[in-house]
Amino acid sequence: MGMYCDQCQESVKDTGCIARGVCGKNEVTAKLQDTLVYVLEGIALCAEAAGGKLRPDHGRFISEALFVTVTNTNFDDVAIVDKILGALALRDALKGSLTKVPEHDSVTWSGGSVADFVQKAETAGIEALSENEDLRSLKSLVLYGVKGLAAYTDHAGVLGYVDESIYDFYVKALAALTKEVDAFQLIALVMETGETAVKAMALLDKANTDTYGNPEITTVKTGVQDNPGILISGHDLRDMEELLRQTDGTGVDVYTHCEMLPAHYYPAFKKYRHFVGNYGDSWWSQDREFESFNGPILMTTNCIVPVRESYRNRMFTTGNAGYEGVRHIPAGKDAEPKDFSEIIELAKTCQPPAEIENGEIVGGFAHNQVIALADKVVGAVKSGAIKRFVVMAGCDGRQNSRQYYTDVAGALSEDTVILTAGCAKYRYNKLQLGDIGGIPRVLDAGQCNDSYSLAVIALKLKEVFGLDDINDLPISYDIAWYEQKAVAVLLALLSLGVKGIRLGPTLPEFLTPNVASVLVEKFDIKPIETVESDVGAMIAGA
Repeated sequence: MGMYCDQCQESVKDTGCIARGVCGKNEVTAKLQDTLVYVLEGIALCAEAAGGKLRPDHGRFISEALFVTVTNTNFDDVAIVDKILGALALRDALKGSLTKVPEHDSVTWSGGSVADFVQKAETAGIEALSENEDLRSLKSLVLYGVKGLAAYTDHAGVLGYVDESIYDFYVKALAALTKEVDAFQLIALVMETGETAVKAMALLDKANTDTYGNPEITTVKTGVQDNPGILISGHDLRDMEELLRQTDGTGVDVYTHCEMLPAHYYPAFKKYRHFVGNYGDSWWSQDREFESFNGPILMTTNCIVPVRESYRNRMFTTGNAGYEGVRHIPAGKDAEPKDFSEIIELAKTCQPPAEIENGEIVGGFAHNQVIALADKVVGAVKSGAIKRFVVMAGCDGRQNSRQYYTDVAGALSEDTVILTAGCAKYRYNKLQLGDIGGIPRVLDAGQCNDSYSLAVIALKLKEVFGLDDINDLPISYDIAWYEQKAVAVLLALLSLGVKGIRLGPTLPEFLTPNVASVLVEKFDIKPIETVESDVGAMIAGA
């Protein structure tokens, strides 16, 4: 049957995974995810034929379904099939209301094995991409960007925040992937994907801050307490809220892992005395860190690596996350909260976490907090105390080449401030880089979900300094990417007119040389080179 997947930065030999994903997914899981995207395209074509609009509940469904296909989110074939069946039912319901059904190869399933279903789907022609490699490349850029912005949109939707124009864009973008359109149309669609990504990130920022308050400067401990604990990873703040509420008074402590670290920055969570710290580093080190934690682990979204037997019986998934053989906490019925009692009761029987470090991390520098410090920051820039800002946001990964980002952080001069968001910060957020007049040299805005803050900060500085062009700011961009949310962030920055972005550790392999050259020519995107040459160029403003 085979598979082909090139949507993440770590695919095999930078040419795509063809037997098994580096992420751990097998060919059946990969093809099921392709099938799900294919059926979503059918939904988009039917919605387009009906006027281009989606009902809000249909838009929410597409957000969730696309999120399921994001790297390291869901490895549970049964759950993916269930999502496909829901998509088929929606597609067929929309078809039933049309006088003229769009031409689109379809798949149906009336039971049988998953493998048989996948084979039928494969022969139905799932990949509706052009034979021209450059057009395929542009379509991939759109698809992966849409997957990323759908994840942000889904997080906002969980908190009750909706922008129906994003759902309308799903229709336009997913329908276009099935058609033979020219390069100019696709380039325009790529840019519109970036504009929509900005909308999605702004919507999520509003959802998070309206619900939990604006992040504040916070010192987070990395040691452990003597109580049993639960470790929560992923990105979903509603799950964070519910877990804290349900564990309050139980004698069980709650720790964050990886992208949940910024939950400590929100005022709404500070009242919980049993919310005690962060455990471990980036997502890819979770296997050994989950072993030593001793207690239950709750994975709320993506960033799952293949699960070891040593902690499989202590691991749970929820939301769009899933892993075969791992217990899943379903959504509550009739909008009731999720029930985390099984996790809590298990935690009470476990040993406290083993300590793996004992220090502190300072964060909480989202846009509201940085703008509150604007006078101090502007004064430092005008006095020459701060010569340059370097945005080192994005994703972390397993490859040794990512040591580059640690080395860059250490090599930047002491008059340089790093702006960060996402798990890329774990490459340098525990270095002792000091401060500039009380301003820490690493300003952590939060999760990759909070990358919008970095754009708001840049736009505010542009306004304060009275500049006409965002590229005239003393800001350089050295971005690390891994998966599709990072693609959405990249396209969002491009849509805002940001140029000169360094992107690594490698350029996306789904970019053909011709497409890459267009991005270089139009936006001056650069591959990373050596630490010495890149640091020198960024300090010089190149």
